[in-house]
This record gives sequence, structure tokens and C-alpha cells, in this order.
Amino acid sequence: MVFMSKPAPEQFSFIRNSKPTPFFSGIPLIDLSKPDSMHQLVKACEEFGFFKVINHGVPMEFISKLESEAVNFFSLPLSEKEKVGPPCPFGYGNKSIGQNGDVGWVEYLLLNTDQESISQRFSSVFGDNPEKFRCALNDYVSAVKRMACEILEMMADGLKLQQRNVFSKLLMDEQSDSVFRLNHYPPCPEIESLNGQNKIGFGEHTDPQIISVLRSNNTSGLQISLGDGSWISVPPDQNSFFVNVGDSLQVMTNGRFKSVRHRVLTNSMKARVSMIYFGGPPLSEKIAPLPSLMKGKESLYKEFTWFEYKRSAYNSRLADNRLVLFERIAAS
Repeated sequence: MVFMSKPAPEQFSFIRNSKPTPFFSGIPLIDLSKPDSMHQLVKACEEFGFFKVINHGVPMEFISKLESEAVNFFSLPLSEKEKVGPPCPFGYGNKSIGQNGDVGWVEYLLLNTDQESISQRFSSVFGDNPEKFRCALNDYVSAVKRMACEILEMMADGLKLQQRNVFSKLLMDEQSDSVFRLNHYPPCPEIESLNGQNKIGFGEHTDPQIISVLRSNNTSGLQISLGDGSWISVPPDQNSFFVNVGDSLQVMTNGRFKSVRHRVLTNSMKARVSMIYFGGPPLSEKIAPLPSLMKGKESLYKEFTWFEYKRSAYNSRLADNRLVLFERIAAS
């Protein structure tokens, strides 16, 4: 991966806003303490591919500890952060996103969820005792993974699937290819003079995995795209989680659930810190529409393994429609 700590200004992307995008008040709200929320969950996945969850069961202590560790890490000098190593695929990245030229006003840590690997990687930064970071990460990821599996099982219930764990078992599998990301978007005071333009923090994209669970601090910036192509701003909420349908789940539901396109814009005054768990299947898992959801309909997608799709996704640009290569229509 090309590692760029100080890319030229012209490499950044901007969007022009004639007026600020107001916060959207219609984000679906799912209360995980209510079993009948499964119907709202299905509706949210069909209409938005995105929703907010409350009563999620993740202790606030886990959230605040990991956020504190993240802030401490991102506050280190660049030379110290770079000791983690470049994201190939796991490590520290600064402005360069992926290997195909995408750039954003962001620095990040991309990690797998293997504890031994994390300890080894961070021993170079935190000396002989990376345990505080590792424990905070483990507590948080374990709790969020549990919540993600609960959500996936509620989805299965709402879809009236006989096998309740048809989605969640892929995350619970020992070979699950799940990853975790910490993003830090520094304040960008210069956007005040950009005459109605916003600098892109993280460019528009969909997530290739099954499900993504995001939590951020109380700084705005996240936007999602609606079916008509318009963009809406998501009100920040540091006490709740936001959940995205990923490409793989869209395929498994034969397009019934929508993988949501989203992006992050910079904030002129405040830093944004986000923590995202990407729940993925084992690399060898075959991804295809579930037969029980077909009901005589034709499959919209060719069968593929997660490894094949992941390889294709990581060889594409952020904004590319990655699923189009796997659509049956494209093959005919």
C-alpha cells in the first residue's frame, strides 16, 4: 500500500453545498430490549439499510475506555504512530485509504480481532505493556460482536427464517473474517474559507461485509445516501450505535435488504472519533441468496466466496459499485 503522510492538497475531494445539509430526523430507531422490534428492523433494512439502536447492552465503560485509548493513540507524534506499521492490510493509515488512490482527511487504525496479533503490533508503541489497549479493545469488540449477532438473529426472525442463526453463525465462526477500525478525523478549520464546499473525510462507499456496527463521539459528519441519490446528515449520538447493512447481507437477502452508501465530511471545529466493527464471514464461505427467501424469484447474484468478493472489493475504488460484477444481469 502507498503510505502518504502529507499528500498534496489537490488530492483531496470536495463536495459543493449550496446550503448545509440539515440533520435527518427519520433515522429508524430500534430498541433491542423489545422483541417485536424485529419488524421495524426488517423495514429499516429494506428502506434505508441503516438504523440506530438503543438499549444495546454494551456497557458505557467499555465504550469510554476504548475511546480514551484511541484518543491517546491518535495524540501521539506521527513517528510513534507509524511504528504500528502501514495498513497492509492491518496497521496505521494517514490520509491514504486503500491501495487504489483514495484519500481522505482521516487517520486510522485497521485491526483484525486476533488478540496476540494486536499485542505484538502495539508493543512497539506502548513498550512492553500494550495490555491496557488490548484489554479495552477486547472488551469492546466482544460486547459489540454479541450485539451484532443479536441484531442478525432478530433480522432472521423478522424474515421468518427457520434457521435463526443463519447470519449470526458466520460471525461466531472461529474463522470469521471480521475486522475493526478506529477512525480519527482532525478538525479542519480551513473549510470555513472554502465557499460552500466541504472536504471529504472518508469518501462515499458501501461496506462489503455482512454488517457494520458504528459508534462515534458527539461530532457530526456522517451522511448516508437515500434511494433517490440524495444525501442526508445523521445526527451524532455518542450513547447509541448505528448499524449498516453490508453488501454480503444484501446478496444473502437477494436485494431485499439494501447495502447503504455512506460517507464522512470534515468538521471545522471538532475532531470526530469513530469505532467500527465489520462482521464478516469465513474466507471460504459461499455467499448467495438464501433459498428460503427466493419464493420462486430468480437469483439476482452469482454465488461467490467471501474471499473472492473481498479480493474484488479491495482492488476497487471506494465509490465503485462492487456488487455489479457479481450480478446475474451483468453476466447475461
